[in-house]
Amino acid sequence: MKVPRVMSTQHPDNVSLPFFAETSDMSGEDEIQEAYYAFSHLGCEEQMWDSEGKEVDDFVVKKLLTRYPHFFRKNRLGETCFLTLRVPNPSVEKEEAKVLVEALESIPRSMDAARLFYGDPAPAPIFEVILPMTTSARDLNRVYFFYRHFISGKQYQPIYEGDITLAEWVGDFLPESIQVIPLFEDIPSMLKADQILEEFLHGKDLTRIRVFLARSDPALNYGSVAAVLGNKLALKRLERLASRLELDIYPILGVGSPPFRGNLSPHTVELVLQEYPCVETFTVQSAFKYDHPIEEVIEAIKKLKNFIRYPLEEFDEALALELIEKTSREYQRIVELLAPLVNRVARDIPRRRMRKLHVGLFGYSRSLGKVTLPRAIGFCGACYSLGLPPEILGLSALEPEELDRLKEIYRNLEKDLSLALRYFNPRVLEILPAEVRKAVHRSLDLVNYLSLDCYPDSAHQESTSRIIRKLKREPHPDLTDMIIEAAHLRKFLG
Repeated sequence: MKVPRVMSTQHPDNVSLPFFAETSDMSGEDEIQEAYYAFSHLGCEEQMWDSEGKEVDDFVVKKLLTRYPHFFRKNRLGETCFLTLRVPNPSVEKEEAKVLVEALESIPRSMDAARLFYGDPAPAPIFEVILPMTTSARDLNRVYFFYRHFISGKQYQPIYEGDITLAEWVGDFLPESIQVIPLFEDIPSMLKADQILEEFLHGKDLTRIRVFLARSDPALNYGSVAAVLGNKLALKRLERLASRLELDIYPILGVGSPPFRGNLSPHTVELVLQEYPCVETFTVQSAFKYDHPIEEVIEAIKKLKNFIRYPLEEFDEALALELIEKTSREYQRIVELLAPLVNRVARDIPRRRMRKLHVGLFGYSRSLGKVTLPRAIGFCGACYSLGLPPEILGLSALEPEELDRLKEIYRNLEKDLSLALRYFNPRVLEILPAEVRKAVHRSLDLVNYLSLDCYPDSAHQESTSRIIRKLKREPHPDLTDMIIEAAHLRKFLG
């Protein structure tokens, strides 16, 4: 079965609006058009359909098939185009738990729509779901067996004792089973991804499985360097597991446009492919799709689709673990001090999707208590709007020789920092807490040991200087217009 190479997602990191958006914060009907646009115009093979944190549109398959019949007769859902649900994780998102049930219930109904459209036999238009915040095989098994026992399995139950079965009454519930794609979003779970996957696979007759590694949330919680190293360690361990079990494991990497969130834009495709050559599927998020000329987007997607995978080169895994520990500890210390300023700016970042309020908990305790931060896009957007690229946070823990060793593992370190530091504004130092200012000075001293190709973006500096002046002079300034202006220059919101 074909495995998609490019997954279009609904991450709201774009500053420009697509031509089909009816409002600035895209909602369900816009997202139906977006899925068609990603398939038909951009050449994406897969669309993630997010059921997490928003109202679920259970009829996405029916709407796509009835609105765009000519396209989907030639490009069959489930064979050449793929729709993959991202569902809530009830173990973590208690308030969203029953949305999981609604989303899974929609899968057989989508199959009915496909059979009506294509006739029998029809491909299952949805047969995989993504489970976010996976931390154990138990999480995966609960979704896997819930579907088999309580969604498709109920078709064999009689309506009441001695009566016909549910399938005889209302029709089959197909597919009979689904595949669950674990999405690992924290570094401890990522480093155990191979163990969790092996436990989940036990007793199941599977010859292939997809595994999703987040890039944004690990950066938010542990820093950019730790996120890259965590991804690479997980990928290497999954490679070894695939070899040992003689199983095909297809990694998905959830990368965004800023270097902090993965640095995948139409202009950096080659760099990302060199950094992660073993990845099967890359996400293209909203900034990738809508903040660049369409010709560049289409060409970049072709490059992603045509790249021939090969294994990651060997690297010093013990060193990677050591650097994760060192940089993440420093990053967390700095961000705790920076949180009030970041939160102040983030509240003026415009919404690009209709989503329920979802504030991530910055998950570690200090004597000051818990620190709350916006989600990764909001955090990144706030930092860039201040002229403080978050990629440098945490580097202050390293020595120059450690930075040299880091480059051996993180191949694009200099290129990522060169791009990020174009948007650094020295005036931000005027409004940073003293300890943060000291750490930023230390990071800048350190990166000057590197061979950077960094030319400050003067227009972006002017925009962020206005934001800084507003924050210094006014108690409650409205920063939205200035944030958008700076984001247009970067070609991403956050």
